[in-house]
Amino acid sequence: MKISTILLSLAIATLVFADEDSTTSVFEVPLIHNPAYRGDFQAQMQKMRYRYGSPETIAAATKGVGLVPVTDPSFDSEYYGPVKIGTPGQTFNMNFDTGSADIWLASSTCPTAACKSHRGFNSSSSATFTLDPAERRFQLVYGDGSYASGHIGTDMVNVGGIQIRQTIGLATNESSEFGVSKMDGMFGLSFSSFESVPGVQTFMTNAIAEKAVALPVVSAYLPSLRRSGGKGGHYLFGAIDSTKFQGDLTYVPVTVKGYWQVAVQDVLVSGQSLDSSYQGIIDTGTTLVILDNMTAAAVHSKIDGANFDAQKKGWTVPCSLSKATTGSVGFKLAGRVFEVPMADIVWEPVEKGKGKPGEEICYSGVQSMGLPVWVLGDVFIKNNYCVFDQSDVPSVGIAPLK
Repeated sequence: MKISTILLSLAIATLVFADEDSTTSVFEVPLIHNPAYRGDFQAQMQKMRYRYGSPETIAAATKGVGLVPVTDPSFDSEYYGPVKIGTPGQTFNMNFDTGSADIWLASSTCPTAACKSHRGFNSSSSATFTLDPAERRFQLVYGDGSYASGHIGTDMVNVGGIQIRQTIGLATNESSEFGVSKMDGMFGLSFSSFESVPGVQTFMTNAIAEKAVALPVVSAYLPSLRRSGGKGGHYLFGAIDSTKFQGDLTYVPVTVKGYWQVAVQDVLVSGQSLDSSYQGIIDTGTTLVILDNMTAAAVHSKIDGANFDAQKKGWTVPCSLSKATTGSVGFKLAGRVFEVPMADIVWEPVEKGKGKPGEEICYSGVQSMGLPVWVLGDVFIKNNYCVFDQSDVPSVGIAPLK
């Protein structure tokens, strides 16, 4: 399951089914900060293994663009923004996730404690809800044993003013792990080929086809707490906000559709090349940067005080690094290096409240795992503006934040 974007969105988990010219508008989704959330490093790393282990406001009157502000939790771990579903609209805090394609949330009829900890969608109160004609049911089973299941249907989905009819999943059963997050559900932003339901198109695919967005893009502005002071950021549908980044966007071609997968040409630590390249996924639903074991070791060998904790099975760095004003970890894409300042390499404390002042140890924002790809999660995205361009030749436009 996906508890709260700490390391990644988990819609890649197995989803089993019993059966098988309109006016454009601008739309922004605000992001919300969840200060109550605290991460669970081991649980989130386990979820990562199962996810990838297999092969302010832009003018509201502008047409074709939607701005959705999002909230940013402590440790830049959980971003969510409001979405309206149904007629009249019922509002839910959704996790916008470029690492998955489906939209799903709890049904109001779900009796489990996890469901009751969130808002549930009341389909009987919506004049536009239609149950799937084949009455197909879904079952999500994740590698850590968490699960969710329910039925599917279609209804009006409104994100920042852009409204279309869309297939959604309504969970009628959720395991207890889902009760941790403040989010009500998942809003997938990857490609339709990644949809769990055969033949279902994603929200963006449908919005583009219906000319509901001015441009076939979703722009992610997710500044770190260090940059934004906890104000969150936004997702911009159908437009690009050039006031949020420096210079021009560099467009990096997508190499494999499904995930937003691109070629990472090199990794650099404080400007020094590691001569290491790999395929990488840019994933708003993953908190950390995940590299192969050798490259992660090379990165941390150049960071004073970094260490691999065999017991915790993760890389650690001195918490004091969060005050660093120099140094960076950079990623070269399409010939340009995009940096993560050393201050943002620090994630959460290994043991909260322990350690002498100035000697506390924190988890690193760069971790290692034996995956077939690297994952550039929020540690990367919170320092770089990302435009997910779903044109005929898809790409990700990237530029450093101001």
